[in-house]
Amino acid sequence: MTDTIFVSGLVIHARHGVMEHETEVGQRFVIDLELYTDLSDSSRTDRLSDTVSYSDVVATTTAAFKNTNYRLLERAAGAVADAILSAFPRIRAVKVTVHKPHAPIAAIFDDVGIVLTRSRHPSNG
Repeated sequence: MTDTIFVSGLVIHARHGVMEHETEVGQRFVIDLELYTDLSDSSRTDRLSDTVSYSDVVATTTAAFKNTNYRLLERAAGAVADAILSAFPRIRAVKVTVHKPHAPIAAIFDDVGIVLTRSRHPSNG
């Protein structure tokens, strides 16, 4: 069984992009997370120690996304996925959506971004 913890609409100002002004000034990004895990223990015990803290996930995501400037959203999202899987052993897989609402595209658009899903490698044991 896989349950889901989600965080939607996390706004982070960062300096990712290919264009020079993107790395100098930065811009607003919006991140959505889906964390796939088993919530059966916490749904019975009501203990934070039996689940994954939203607050800790947001702190981990923010640090991974902001602390390095990446040219590509794919790399920034990959850093977030790697950090979450590393920090939270209870999470089996993570889906990271990064929206770049102010991307330098010569067109009128509602949204642009990427969706990346990463899973923990199954252990042989």
